[in-house]
Amino acid sequence: MTRSARRTRRTTRTLQVAGAGAAALLALSACSSSDGASGSSDTTKSSASSPPKLSGTVTVFAAASLKESFTALGRQFEKAHPGTEVTFSFGGSDTLAASITGGAPADVFAAASPKTMAIVTGKGDAATTPATFVRNQLEIATLPGNPHKVASLKDLTKSGLKVVLCDRTVPCGAAAQKALDASKLKLTPVSYEQDVKSALTKVELKEADAAVVYKTDVKAAGDKVEGVEFPESADAVNDYPIALLKDAPNSAAAKAFIELVQSPEGRRTLTEAGFLKPTS
Repeated sequence: MTRSARRTRRTTRTLQVAGAGAAALLALSACSSSDGASGSSDTTKSSASSPPKLSGTVTVFAAASLKESFTALGRQFEKAHPGTEVTFSFGGSDTLAASITGGAPADVFAAASPKTMAIVTGKGDAATTPATFVRNQLEIATLPGNPHKVASLKDLTKSGLKVVLCDRTVPCGAAAQKALDASKLKLTPVSYEQDVKSALTKVELKEADAAVVYKTDVKAAGDKVEGVEFPESADAVNDYPIALLKDAPNSAAAKAFIELVQSPEGRRTLTEAGFLKPTS
């Protein structure tokens, strides 16, 4: 074999080795590119599955009897979602409903009866179907020590006893009237109040001897009043519905607040306040 032929053969082998090396490098590069694309895809998927961070103010219109428990839930919500703030407007459900249908900006409405919630849904101002989250039962609130020995609903009709009721347009007043009608009792109060807290305050300030309010309000008042249960209250239990409002300024955070109210944690806070669980 000539010297020229040997050089040609060595050159050919060198080119073959170089070609094989280049092919291997290309394969490795392709694998690396594929792995990087896969990692990028996984990161994108992970980012897409993460819930958006909540922020801003959630405005909740709620029945006066929810004041203590909803205030506690508001603090829990703000702690779980830094950057959010929950503001409340508590009052008679009928007044709150009228404000909402009148254009007052709010995210959530929690009413003390389906009837008052219907004021809002009837005007098309609810974005979701109202859901009952708790129930509440009436109780008689008397002065501490119950000096007038009130033991029944009938005792409220005693001559000279100053009794306060919620207005009949308010859920607690409608429930009280239902209980009185069922017992065939007639009662003329010294005043009708626009929400349950106002009725209770009359007793706390000793401006009235007794008031028909909710069990939750008697419990929240502590030793400022004394509670007296009466069997007729079982026939006048109020369902409390909650709904997201149609023009909610902060619907994402509002939905999360409603979820908290309906969660086991929220239910625990409400039952500890004296509310009853919904029937379904």
